[in-house]
Amino acid sequence: MDKKYIIGIDQSTQGTKALLFDGEGHLLRRTDLPHRQIINEKGWVSHDLNEIYSNTVQTVKTLVTEAKIQPEEVAGIGISNQRETTASWDRKTGEPLEYAIVWQCGRASGIAQEIAEKGCAEEIREATGLQLSAYFPAAKMAWLLRNGGEERQNRAKNGELCLGTIDSWLIYKLTGGAFKTDYSNASRTQLFNLKMLSWDEKICGIFDIPVCALAEVCDSDAVYGMTTMEGLFANPVPICGVLGDSHAALFGQGCLKPGMIKATYGTGSSLMMNIGDKPIQSSHGVVTSLAWGRGGKVDYVLEGNLNYTGAVITWLKDDLKLISSAGETEQLAREANPVDRTYLVPAFTGLGAPYWDEKATASISGITRTTGKAEVVKAALDCIAYQITDLVRAMEQDTGLQIAELRVDGGPTRNAYLMQFQSDIANKRVNIPDAEELSGIGAAYMAGISVGLYDLEKLADNMKRSMYEPKMADEVREKKYAGWKEAVGGVLTK
Repeated sequence: MDKKYIIGIDQSTQGTKALLFDGEGHLLRRTDLPHRQIINEKGWVSHDLNEIYSNTVQTVKTLVTEAKIQPEEVAGIGISNQRETTASWDRKTGEPLEYAIVWQCGRASGIAQEIAEKGCAEEIREATGLQLSAYFPAAKMAWLLRNGGEERQNRAKNGELCLGTIDSWLIYKLTGGAFKTDYSNASRTQLFNLKMLSWDEKICGIFDIPVCALAEVCDSDAVYGMTTMEGLFANPVPICGVLGDSHAALFGQGCLKPGMIKATYGTGSSLMMNIGDKPIQSSHGVVTSLAWGRGGKVDYVLEGNLNYTGAVITWLKDDLKLISSAGETEQLAREANPVDRTYLVPAFTGLGAPYWDEKATASISGITRTTGKAEVVKAALDCIAYQITDLVRAMEQDTGLQIAELRVDGGPTRNAYLMQFQSDIANKRVNIPDAEELSGIGAAYMAGISVGLYDLEKLADNMKRSMYEPKMADEVREKKYAGWKEAVGGVLTK
């Protein structure tokens, strides 16, 4: 029987999606399962690794059953994953040492601070392209080893433990023991040397992380191993496309040339620009990573990450009880007083790029007696676009390139108010594909190309796109943006 389907697995912060694609790369069906957000009294954010693995297997099994396809028709599997979330497990048994530390979690900030005080921050940035921060897995891995005491540290040195990102956890479990990661995920750990394209032993030493506890790094289109998906496939299927979620979205969006840029709006957001085959060190607060490795060659990106974008809407709904669903925000924003000057700076766990202030706290400013629910909701939506614009401006300064178009994806892109405001405040055309699942699409495309099922040139024709053009007057834009910068300045501690 001909192999004619590809499965994309998108393991994200909130849940796991399984996506089915036909032989031309069209998305046919998806299934989802959420997992718990485990938050303790200190505000530490964790995920249960066994729950994530179980959900991954279950979503794929449900997908195949509901789509009524034969398991033997599946040619390959691609995985995209929440990136900086950090896992630790026993190399022999596959049992997690403890819950995964989620990328949002700042519990390792003391370790990052300690390393900064030793004067190592610039050396780390030059080697890895990343600003020293507890956001990245290096400090999280160091915390996991310290927290486990001397026995855990010795076991890591003896090669008995695995320290990895969620892709490596899923690959390990699905293949029965292959401990591998791809270039995109490796480049986000703060332990990978961007020029040498290998784990940096000196940087690993600074964090006290044994290199033998880290995964083998492979091209994003490599064959990572074979899986039966816990008995679903009688003949094992290759896992042959692996990318961090934002990199997968960049690939799915077709941003394959230098200067092409996309923003993924999710719980947090990632803005990423393809900069080609040579790294550029940022001097404006964004970071340098690898886009992917394909066919033995790598592409680099500039990237900025935001902790709270879609999560701001969740906060409005679950904590403030101002709305009962995200869908209400668009109409409320349109009802708001257009001259209201309320700004919300969502520094709930500090600020990431381009400010890098882990001690900053959130604020709502500019409130007057006429500010009400609609104005606060509007400020919450606006802060998403302002944060993205901060990053767009930083990347233009770093590269000297004028960005004409911002390709976007993720749930919040359905909000027409937000997309028009994004276009207005960034002064860029905003390009939205009709598909929402760009991370899963990118991983599936990578896998389909890897097994020879897809032609890269033809995949770009699969998506219809809608556009927003900037309509705001220049003086209005600059006044609004200046107000945003002033509001951010009010929460910065540095």
